[in-house]
Amino acid sequence: MKTVALPNGERVPAFGQGTWYMGDSPARRAEEIATLRLGLDLGATLIDTAEMYGDGRAEQLVGEAIAGRRDEVFLVSKVLPHHATRRGTVKACEQSLKRLQTDRLDLYLLHWRGSVPFAETLHALVALQSAGKIRHYGVSNLDLADMQEIFELAGGAAIATNQLLYNLARRGVEFDLLPWLSERHIPVMAYSPLEQTRLIDDSKLSAFARKHGMTPAQAALAWLLARDDVIVIPKSGRAERLRENLGALEHPLSVSQLAELDGLFPPPDGPRALEML
Repeated sequence: MKTVALPNGERVPAFGQGTWYMGDSPARRAEEIATLRLGLDLGATLIDTAEMYGDGRAEQLVGEAIAGRRDEVFLVSKVLPHHATRRGTVKACEQSLKRLQTDRLDLYLLHWRGSVPFAETLHALVALQSAGKIRHYGVSNLDLADMQEIFELAGGAAIATNQLLYNLARRGVEFDLLPWLSERHIPVMAYSPLEQTRLIDDSKLSAFARKHGMTPAQAALAWLLARDDVIVIPKSGRAERLRENLGALEHPLSVSQLAELDGLFPPPDGPRALEML
């Protein structure tokens, strides 16, 4: 498994497992749990979830999937902005830990910016870290101005990642945000790397994938995995889709293939507003 370095030097899998919309269907529950466990077997030991996903149902599902295997997992969850006060962040984290059936998170993220001042959220995150309830903390869906602001606050320089909407169809972060993060050795965690499967049906990407002997999903994921500072977290509740996605690691893209994709999905030529899903 390829790995990506966090700012403190700890290395985590470059390919993780997302869980958005998992746990919502009782009929699919057993298959989703089995798929998460298969991912662990295959080295995708980073699992990303959030209290928002299914109002906690995704965390409950993950807790069941990792039962007896907690020490294998780099476990990520997120606090909702309206919970991100000093006391609210701690309470939300404790509830997430209960649903996940664990005593700690490896990474805890502010899901997006809300009305609570960053300084208040950081205070709570530092307190949770000091108490051993989280190992690292970070953010999600913060643009360049947000990052510049939070980085200057007490505890801000310890941010371990920024989880962003980033894929071939959503390259706006490359103009200014990604360079800023790279300079500070803060990796990006790319959510919806397949644009919620829409990239799989893109005719340009399908033609590229056929030409180079891979599937569209593998091409889209391999493009992200070509960077040393990006972690991908595609969601899959089916074993065959998980195996296909992991196949991206077996198709590293050449310089000429990356250039070809630049032609099909051009990088930004100026600053763009941060996109979110």
